[in-house]
Amino acid sequence: MRSFSKKEQSSVVGDELTSTMDSFSKTMRLVAGALLGSLAFILQSAGVFAGVGYILSILSTGPLVLASILSLRLGVMTYFVTIFLLAMFQPSELFVFPCTTGLLGLSLGMGLKCLKRSVLIVTFSALCLTIGISILLYGIKFPILGPAITAQFSSVVIFGVFAFSLLYSWIWQILSTSAIKLLNKILSRRSF
Repeated sequence: MRSFSKKEQSSVVGDELTSTMDSFSKTMRLVAGALLGSLAFILQSAGVFAGVGYILSILSTGPLVLASILSLRLGVMTYFVTIFLLAMFQPSELFVFPCTTGLLGLSLGMGLKCLKRSVLIVTFSALCLTIGISILLYGIKFPILGPAITAQFSSVVIFGVFAFSLLYSWIWQILSTSAIKLLNKILSRRSF
């Protein structure tokens, strides 16, 4: 852990804290991506349990945001590791993750890493989530929003999904920034 906090380079861009793992070895990055992907897989798989499982499933966005903030390449690798694990062990979640929670985590991490303003970050993430949900609804015809929403194209549904995505992305942006700042503070104070 000490080497992580020492080698971590961070800078505040607006209100967002971005970190990079570029100074770490390829092995360290591979291990970090695998661990974050495994954590995202475990959280996404919890969705098969009703109630608390749904809350845990929502949290699978977090490891992808963290991985993408650390390194965009690491974020993409974590995204695909999680998809492969879901394909092997929990195929029922395979439609949901790549187009919703996974895509949101990846796009939010990319936004926090590359974009400067919160408005752009939230809008980019919301647009990606809306596109992912639209692909599920209209492309694959998977009833992600329940049986009441038909597979026929509706601009009202798209607008509603985008409005929800804006709110949901904004909440995740606040949670992610706070978590990264807290993690950075904890790791910078620790001395082993």
